[in-house]
Amino acid sequence: MKKNRINRRNFIQRSSLAAAAISAGSLLPVACTSRKSITAKFPSRILGKTGESISLLGYGGGSQFMRMPDGEWEPHLEHALDSGINYFDTASTYGAENAKPSEERFGEILPVHRKNIILLTKIHDRDPEKASVEFERSLKRLKTDYVDILLIHAITPDDTLIDIEKGVYKVVSELKKQKTVRYIGFSSMDSAERSRELIENLDFDVTLLAMNPTSYGNFVDIALPAARKKDLGIIAMKVMRDIVNVYAQPKELIEYAWNLEGVHCALVSHTGMDPLKENISLAIEYKKQLPVTNNSYELEKRLRHLAGPQHLVYARPGYRDGFLV
Repeated sequence: MKKNRINRRNFIQRSSLAAAAISAGSLLPVACTSRKSITAKFPSRILGKTGESISLLGYGGGSQFMRMPDGEWEPHLEHALDSGINYFDTASTYGAENAKPSEERFGEILPVHRKNIILLTKIHDRDPEKASVEFERSLKRLKTDYVDILLIHAITPDDTLIDIEKGVYKVVSELKKQKTVRYIGFSSMDSAERSRELIENLDFDVTLLAMNPTSYGNFVDIALPAARKKDLGIIAMKVMRDIVNVYAQPKELIEYAWNLEGVHCALVSHTGMDPLKENISLAIEYKKQLPVTNNSYELEKRLRHLAGPQHLVYARPGYRDGFLV
């Protein structure tokens, strides 16, 4: 089992101007001995207090990934590995009708690369006993005896601090003590306020938050500063979904996330090879754009009218994260 060794490096905090934010010291090569010549070209950042080097672009195993049929997703996943991406994200509940669950798909490809990647999964059940069973199933599906990051999945306003602290938080904390999990955290796309409360009161390592220029949910103003203050590893999700249209281009949307002060990685789930290759190119080119011009305010103003269920699928009642809709 991989031990919880942390080699801390000083992460250079980004100022409100992205020029100071994206310094040469904050973009580091991903360490991957079996793909050394390739991964050295891929930019990365230090994932907060974990000390881990994480690729600037993460590979999501959610609904867009699940749209790809057998025979298509395998080379897609292999291409991400070959490109130098080292962070792979899934969840126990990600799936699609008549298809292997996302974790099982990952379990077919990732085990031989296990020591060179950051593997993240999520447990959804809030009942401690059921959550423990859920995690054991995840390990079997992923064909591993540990995960690098385990998140409490999809925090909502209904998840009170006391319920989380006395319930599933104890489970993930104990798994970390047992070294079955290296780092713990939570994800949220529904409540910036609850996210801030959890960050301020519990001992997490990583958080995965919905942040895009529509400003839906206001995670950037409410939860992100709290996460920076605690030096959490911060990953932005829902970066491009359903807002790539005449109002903005993929480059603008994904760079918006990278330009946010304290964000270490943008997590994107892809359907098809072309979007994956485009985003890989954007990450590599981004490394060369020092200093970067920060047009966040203009982009937020342009996309503000898209903030809501009429444009964002994940904002609609009954949405299930990671399932085809």
